[in-house]
Amino acid sequence: MKTKEMFQSALAAICLMAFSLTSMSFTTEDAPGSRIVEDGGTGPYKAIMKEEASLKAHTIFVPQDLSAFNQDKPLPVLVWGNGACSNSPFEHYLFLNEIASYGYIVVATGYMPEEGERYHGPMSTTEQQIESIDWVIAQNADESSPYYNKIDVKNIAVAGMSCGGLQTLYNCADKRIKTLMVCNSGLFNESNAGSAVGGMPMPPKSKLKEIHSSIIYILGGETDIAYGNGMDDFSKIDHVPACATNLPVGHGGTYAQPHGGEYAIVALAWLDWQLKGDQEAAKMFKGDDCELLKRKDWTIEKNALFEDMK
Repeated sequence: MKTKEMFQSALAAICLMAFSLTSMSFTTEDAPGSRIVEDGGTGPYKAIMKEEASLKAHTIFVPQDLSAFNQDKPLPVLVWGNGACSNSPFEHYLFLNEIASYGYIVVATGYMPEEGERYHGPMSTTEQQIESIDWVIAQNADESSPYYNKIDVKNIAVAGMSCGGLQTLYNCADKRIKTLMVCNSGLFNESNAGSAVGGMPMPPKSKLKEIHSSIIYILGGETDIAYGNGMDDFSKIDHVPACATNLPVGHGGTYAQPHGGEYAIVALAWLDWQLKGDQEAAKMFKGDDCELLKRKDWTIEKNALFEDMK
């Protein structure tokens, strides 16, 4: 081939490559996004919020540097469902990021939130929490995954706010769950089921009998529209350790406050106790003079099995 023809051929190849790159659609499938939130949180393992191509319609919060985690020190798991059945954790990402910064992998239902934007798409589903559990177990077993042998698949918490709490209770029978965290939520009963938003999961109160793990309710006090439902749930749970905590901040909680506010502090103590066996964290809840009662405006109620929990 002559020099001129070789040059033209090479130029054509470069132009074709440039066209392909500029016209390519960089979707979450092609180039998962990520973002550092609040400088990675206040914990010792600075976190990142990210998407994973292997798990569509979910957002991951995880320490940026995974080198500190291995089979002997794996990451416990928090699976999260959002309020209003939103398919994005845009209302809860500060709270979830803060938890991840203390050595957790958090798998939240829905698409990663864009900065300053609300989600307005279709509602999430209860199945997405099960997808989250399936995914962490598969990632931990996959030698090609960055999470290989770094996830504590025996210590999985499932949690959610409002509709996400209903999704959590819908999935409560899954034997892979170590503990439940129901936030600003509770099951509807026959007398108030009509006030539920269309599309929400609506399991009956009998579903509570399927709970096989410890459970905490984190509620917003009497002005929380879910207060009555959550406290009624708590009063009916007598077969597993349960507690109901309240901070009078209403249905919105403190998720949007810097680093998730008070809710993040209490949620972290619960997760550290239940998933990491941290007995210092247990002091937040155990005893008549538990640390929670020393925090401004918090209250706690416990069932008969609670104080015997290790």
